[in-house]
Amino acid sequence: MNNTIAKEKDPMGHAIADYHKTGKAGKLRVLSSMFYEDEIPVPTLFRTFSQMPPQEQAAIEKCRGRVLDVGAGAGCHSIELQKRGHQVLAIDISELSVQVMKERGLDARLVNFFDETFTDKFDTILLAMNGIGIVGRAENLPRFFQSAKRLLAPGGQILLDSSDIRYIFMNEDGSMDINLAAGYYGEVDYKMRYRNITGEPFDWLYIDFDTLSMYANESGFDCEKCTDGEHYNYLAKLTIKK
Repeated sequence: MNNTIAKEKDPMGHAIADYHKTGKAGKLRVLSSMFYEDEIPVPTLFRTFSQMPPQEQAAIEKCRGRVLDVGAGAGCHSIELQKRGHQVLAIDISELSVQVMKERGLDARLVNFFDETFTDKFDTILLAMNGIGIVGRAENLPRFFQSAKRLLAPGGQILLDSSDIRYIFMNEDGSMDINLAAGYYGEVDYKMRYRNITGEPFDWLYIDFDTLSMYANESGFDCEKCTDGEHYNYLAKLTIKK
């Protein structure tokens, strides 16, 4: 979980670099054993504040102080925060993405959120676009909160959005086709492909608010729902219990 991504195994990084250099990119494909093939439109990774969904806009408006933008990608959230006068550090595990963000004028660093040698302090930790997915599996949430405690300044906050994907398993009569013996239903496996570059498979987590709250409470955090989205998604604010 402390790793960064090698360039030759970094489809998203190459897509971001291509779009940054030329204003266009090929198809960034998303593969999973659980779902049909999907695609990430690369231009959306460079979107402006007005192009962001309301939930992302709300997260940016709630940021305060020095901000850590986790899994920042092309840096669209960091750029908006910087415009608003925040001191921002954008981090990503993609060397190509970090280089693009630096070229876009951001303070960006190639570092994994879980790296214990990373000990800067922040007033806000932002995990936009289901950034909490980086924990991979629900059982890893205690480690996430341990890392957050290391990085939060006194009185700091975590802002994250996620989705309750149980609707995917819902039948017309309201019953659920979920195998409870198979683990938490929001744990998804993904692999990305861009041109001739295929990334390594990785686990990604979608977490419902009640489950997030349970893990947060067990790790010494208060969890508040700030907004409810239209597609079973939400924005949450987490703070260390006093």
